[in-house]
Amino acid sequence: MRILVFSLCLLCSFSLSAQRNVLEKIINGNRSDFSAWAQNPDKYEIQVLYTQIDRNQNGHPRFTTHRYGGDPNRYFYPASTVKMPAAFMALEKLNELSVDGLDKHTILQHFAGRSPQTPALIDPSSASGLPSIEHYLRKIFLVSGNDAFNRLYEFLGQAYFNRRLRAKGFTDTRIIHRLSVSGYDTLGNRYTNPLQFINDKGVLYQQGEVYSKFYDDFGLSDQVRGVAYMNNDGEIIDESFDFRYKNFVSIQDLHDMLKAVIFPASVSERERFMLTDDDYESIYRAMIQFPRESDYPQYDESDNYVKFWMYGDRDTSFQIPKHIRIMNKVGWAYGYLTDVSYIADTEAGIEFFLVGTIHVNENQTYNDGVYEYESEGLPFFGELGRAVYEYEENRKRRNTPDLSWITDLLNDE
Repeated sequence: MRILVFSLCLLCSFSLSAQRNVLEKIINGNRSDFSAWAQNPDKYEIQVLYTQIDRNQNGHPRFTTHRYGGDPNRYFYPASTVKMPAAFMALEKLNELSVDGLDKHTILQHFAGRSPQTPALIDPSSASGLPSIEHYLRKIFLVSGNDAFNRLYEFLGQAYFNRRLRAKGFTDTRIIHRLSVSGYDTLGNRYTNPLQFINDKGVLYQQGEVYSKFYDDFGLSDQVRGVAYMNNDGEIIDESFDFRYKNFVSIQDLHDMLKAVIFPASVSERERFMLTDDDYESIYRAMIQFPRESDYPQYDESDNYVKFWMYGDRDTSFQIPKHIRIMNKVGWAYGYLTDVSYIADTEAGIEFFLVGTIHVNENQTYNDGVYEYESEGLPFFGELGRAVYEYEENRKRRNTPDLSWITDLLNDE
């Protein structure tokens, strides 16, 4: 199977559209049908990138990106979207180690080097009952597993992770802490667990506890915000919440990271992740599948559980049409909702990128769990996603993209 169909695109071009902003046209034309976010986008701190993909007669893509929304230098919390570069970089680091017999299927064991670190020696949700990079990757993309990200973060280490991303040109990214696990402060997140990869012959690679440090505030605005927050004891503190030592990934970096993996030949060698054909196949399959289509791990979550664009506001019983596949990563926390997606319709010959974030926190209190995700956040992704898709349905293309690589992936299951 030709997983890297995109390797044909050796000469691709990218442009930030100078014509009338298509996103503004789409939103203004549907404003009366949209929810509150469309009436006051500044209130919701909306940022969106929509990239059209046009193929020449040889299948080589050209990209035209339209931007909508507020100040790109304003801070937003990326939540679980940081798991996407973690998955890409974990595979790259494995390939860089170049140890005989070591690959993404090899058993990975984490140990506890200091409090509050915890070990991870088994994983009952995998076919073998044991953890591996491959299985953590599937957990990340199928349902956004937090522990899966934390284990990859611990394999990468704070400084290696960020500096390698920066070397690729992703300079508006700061990933400096684990997710949804108690006990870690800024210092604790600089220490990562000792770990080892093993097979039936013994230890293939060991990595001791690592201390590393990375920090950059990028000159971002509004990193200290709100009127109050809830502390870990459940008390409301009447002070602003400090995001200065929280993760950050810009909308542009999220867009470009995904583009580099979906269309690796369309970016410079420096920007690419060092992945094998089999790595790409693993990523594509994990991103494309709905939770119900996975045997290992098995999940009961709905099709739209981690698919915000077009379907985030649908009922949990709704099944996404099989011919529409969304390769993406979402995040939601502290009132921020974000989705970075490549969306393809294999029947209609439609493909495009859509990346966006919205902030829904009416009471301006953080960590209290009181956010307008269902009433305001998810309708933004559903309504705008469907409107962009409808625009794509009517947009003229000289050449229809060959999306057989997607159906091949699904047929190989």
